[in-house]
Amino acid sequence: MLRGATVLLLGVLCATSAAADSGAAAVVEHLHATLLGAMKDAAALGYQGRYDRIKPAVDTSFDLDFMARFVLGPDGKDLSAADQARWRDAFERITVATYAGRFTGWGGEQFKTLGEEPAAQDTVFVKTVLDRPDAENVQLTYRLRQSDGGWKIVDIYNKGTVSELALRRSDYSSVLKRDGFDKLVQTVDAKVADYASGKITN
Repeated sequence: MLRGATVLLLGVLCATSAAADSGAAAVVEHLHATLLGAMKDAAALGYQGRYDRIKPAVDTSFDLDFMARFVLGPDGKDLSAADQARWRDAFERITVATYAGRFTGWGGEQFKTLGEEPAAQDTVFVKTVLDRPDAENVQLTYRLRQSDGGWKIVDIYNKGTVSELALRRSDYSSVLKRDGFDKLVQTVDAKVADYASGKITN
């Protein structure tokens, strides 16, 4: 009887753990599936087609409001509500454009989810790898937190250690401090235009 109860309890715990693990990983896997589809159809879609396909997945997978605020640093708090909204839109554009501009074809690449683990401040890491047949694999670790009732990506660590959010904060906050808000938006939109024209692909 006791053994049966123990087995049942372990089954419930395993099911609960699996359900907890699947929440954040599912968000990342949805993003990856969209990116992979855009890569496979890249030539037919063209840049704008890739942008339009990827944008909804970015909107639902990322906590863009938090990320847009964070990358501006302390000086971002001094912006008006209108400029904060303007920046959030610009940040979304560059995020989507980066994917649309970089993922210009498919050569057998596959995304693989390696697992989840708890992280600081009630966040979780989802560890993945981009398996590239003809090049070195790329380790991508996503940090997610609960937002609006679901898991949202708030950072990506390239090679498992390099924070994309920290790099963007270093770039964007310095432009804001040195050149002002309008120049920052112009700089970001110029890079979006370069992705759209194919001038940059990385």
